[in-house]
Amino acid sequence: MRLWSLHPALLDRQGLTACWREALLAQAVLLGRTRGYTRHPQLDRFRAQPEPAVAVAAYLHGLRDEATRRGYRYDAARVHLPDDARTRGTARLPVTSGQLELEWRHLLTKLAGRSPDRHRWVAAVGRPSPHPLFVVVPGDVEPWERAS
Repeated sequence: MRLWSLHPALLDRQGLTACWREALLAQAVLLGRTRGYTRHPQLDRFRAQPEPAVAVAAYLHGLRDEATRRGYRYDAARVHLPDDARTRGTARLPVTSGQLELEWRHLLTKLAGRSPDRHRWVAAVGRPSPHPLFVVVPGDVEPWERAS
């Protein structure tokens, strides 16, 4: 499971689609609708929120916003909460600068192999930006990260 902390605009089509699917799985886990992935470490940051289900819905809506901007049709009905004041108003989650940098390098490596045009565009951006749900705080790689 890779729930990118990076802004969805940085992801290629495959990455955005995979993130959408994995975030839907995360939503199912947080709602108790599945028996798998219940201990996945990337869910820790959502579980640490007062309303984990609202936080993951806000994350999903951020992905869907980017998909819509690109002309893709991600089904908003699959998100258990609507894109409204409650999900838009959820507190931003912290992500460390070290985590964002690690994900940036990981994404660039993936893009170099499967999406060279997207790789050039992302590399030209020059630095990572977070998903709209996240706010960057100083720090090393997050303790839940397995790729470290």
